Amino acid sequence: MPDIRITRKDFLDDRQGRTFADVLNDAEQPFDQVLEFFNDKDHQRRMEEAEIHHDRPALAGVVRELESLKPVDQFLGEQHPRRTKRLRQVVGVIVRMIMEGRGWKKTGRKGSLGVRATISGRTSRPGSYHNTGGLAFWFLRAERYERKAGMPYRSVRQRRRIHDGSGDGQKSPKSRGKKDGNSPRTNGKASARDDSGSLRKKGIQ
Repeated sequence: MPDIRITRKDFLDDRQGRTFADVLNDAEQPFDQVLEFFNDKDHQRRMEEAEIHHDRPALAGVVRELESLKPVDQFLGEQHPRRTKRLRQVVGVIVRMIMEGRGWKKTGRKGSLGVRATISGRTSRPGSYHNTGGLAFWFLRAERYERKAGMPYRSVRQRRRIHDGSGDGQKSPKSRGKKDGNSPRTNGKASARDDSGSLRKKGIQ
């Protein structure tokens, strides 16, 4: 897949990107550092590998390294939650632009990146919206993607359906028997014991 390079102009020309002009015009926002990070070809490769080999959101492949950037970590930890949310949303837009440029499309689903700390009501305290577990510290969820040309591997859920259906969509005899209410088969000796017991109860020997 071709390596994608996004400029400020590309971002503002995007249908979603243009709605975040406030982030680009905010000198305190580490937008340029974030853009430079995602323009790296190795980071783009790892985002694809997260979806292909690990069945996780594309962002999962680089989120720890992204959060380790000092300007990004400081901003997310020290600014008002409304401003930090805007930056996290910008990251989502950049990821989408790169993935679409490399032949991927959105699935309409999101994958988990962490477990959010318990917060009572809305708060304006900087750094409140962080995670207590999971992969990322600041990012909670991220978009899932799939190749437009089709994924190279089936998911576990898809493989399970094929496996449980014996590959042809047919149910096993055991499952059909349960559904039909049939009693399990027994051998001849077991049947004879059952018949003998029934006769004794009726006083017949």
